[in-house]
Amino acid sequence: MRFRFVGTGDSAQIPCFGCDCRICTRARVIASARRGPCSAEIEVEGQRYLIDAGQMDLATRCEHQRPSAILLTHYHADHVQGLLHLRWGCGASIPVYGPKDSQGCADLYRNPGILDFRVPLKPFRPLHLSPLTVTPVPLNHSKPTLGYCLEVGESRLAYLTDTCGLPGATERFLREWRPDVVVLDCGYPSHVIDPRNHNTLDLALQIIERLSVPMAYLTHIGHELDCELADEAFHLPANVRVARDGEEVSLAGQKLRTG
Repeated sequence: MRFRFVGTGDSAQIPCFGCDCRICTRARVIASARRGPCSAEIEVEGQRYLIDAGQMDLATRCEHQRPSAILLTHYHADHVQGLLHLRWGCGASIPVYGPKDSQGCADLYRNPGILDFRVPLKPFRPLHLSPLTVTPVPLNHSKPTLGYCLEVGESRLAYLTDTCGLPGATERFLREWRPDVVVLDCGYPSHVIDPRNHNTLDLALQIIERLSVPMAYLTHIGHELDCELADEAFHLPANVRVARDGEEVSLAGQKLRTG
């Protein structure tokens, strides 16, 4: 299983419009410092699955290989906006899975085009997309939101964004499921006292420590957090990395490769 971070930014992205902080200023000059809408993709045995669809050039990105399915964590605009163009494409329909949300993105529901919205996923009930098994888990967010526990053979990766803390049932499931890698929401810097919808850095690190995972990646990064992480005096635990757009994680059995 090969997992790729397509985007690792929050809804404002990096650079953030109108901001002249050192992170945003650098990102306007250096492409590798930019962060697009939070999203990812999985490749396994020739199949390509997308997690979220916030990239505005999604239709172009999908030209070289049509997705076998799309998994939506939730229906906030920065996670579905790429579908507004993709749906008017031609050819075979693309299955789309996500949480139960009667509102969803209403226009997509009314005019799905080539998108085939399937029955909403139920938490903790596995979805089998051979050879990939996907177990949805509930998260804490302002709209119905699911994280995805991805499993191929003995390889396990949990993708958990957008969330502020974890529901007790989700954390208990993850402790028993024992993922090799956790990708976790981390939208706010440490100084934020009362976070809403997204983890602070301190909260994310506490969750990672409780789960005792071999490797964790932080995603859904805002520019203020990126400033904190860029401080030379700041050090993350050895098993925690800050994800970057385009970064890949390859899992084969118990072997983990990053690049």
